[in-house]
Amino acid sequence: MIIKICLASILFLTAIISNCQNADEYQVYALKYIDGRNIPAQRMVIGANPKDSLRICYMYWFLKGENGKNILVDAGFVDSTKTGNMNYVRPDLVLKRLNVSPSDITDIIITHPHYDHIGGINLFQNAKIWMQKDDFEYFVGEAWQENGISKGFEKNDVRNIIEINLEGRLKMVEGDNIEIIPGIKIFIGSKHTFENQYVLVNSNSKTNKILIASDALWFYYNLDNLLSASLCMDPKAYIESMKRMKTLVTNPDFIIPAHDDLVFSKFPKIGEWIVKIGN
Repeated sequence: MIIKICLASILFLTAIISNCQNADEYQVYALKYIDGRNIPAQRMVIGANPKDSLRICYMYWFLKGENGKNILVDAGFVDSTKTGNMNYVRPDLVLKRLNVSPSDITDIIITHPHYDHIGGINLFQNAKIWMQKDDFEYFVGEAWQENGISKGFEKNDVRNIIEINLEGRLKMVEGDNIEIIPGIKIFIGSKHTFENQYVLVNSNSKTNKILIASDALWFYYNLDNLLSASLCMDPKAYIESMKRMKTLVTNPDFIIPAHDDLVFSKFPKIGEWIVKIGN
């Protein structure tokens, strides 16, 4: 009888531990909102071979948790005047292909405030917005002063993020290697903007870590050749950050760049312009 009770207790504890492990793991999807097109590598990568080309696209990411969390990493943009002749679909409409409504999104992790990453935040009215405090302060302040760097920033996005702060939905993060949500850590150091961040998903998993680099890595080409993106405040820091990324996951394919259309051929297609990354 005692043995049976002990065995039952062990099974019960195992089930609890298993549930705890699953609670902080996420299904990860990449969603493209501007289709790919070919460009010279030199246009986007410092030191690229003049003969090389890249296929650029625009994407963001959806994380589906067993803990009730529906998280976006970045939010795309909505200003269709910026799309030119590119094939564009509004980010929330791509998300609906997964049967996820904008109102379902609980959190948005903004990696940095360039318009193509922050411009869509108002599509998701219920979401908390996570952003590096130093990046926020530079974005709303010093970037617009004399000698500030505002390339890629839009004044309307400044107004939107300030309004979200006034609503109490902005969550500012300070620092590096911080778990902001169970199973999700953020890292800094690439200096793409003043203090952009990138995201390690399933950070407590031994087998399913996925690193969403966003613009801390534009293309796999950057990672393979350890070459900086052309838009950053410190190319050396950008390269050192890529070296660090390689230590955070076991498979470099799971370091996900922000603008490489190869993402949509490397991973299983779930729907139009949507792939699932990882297990």
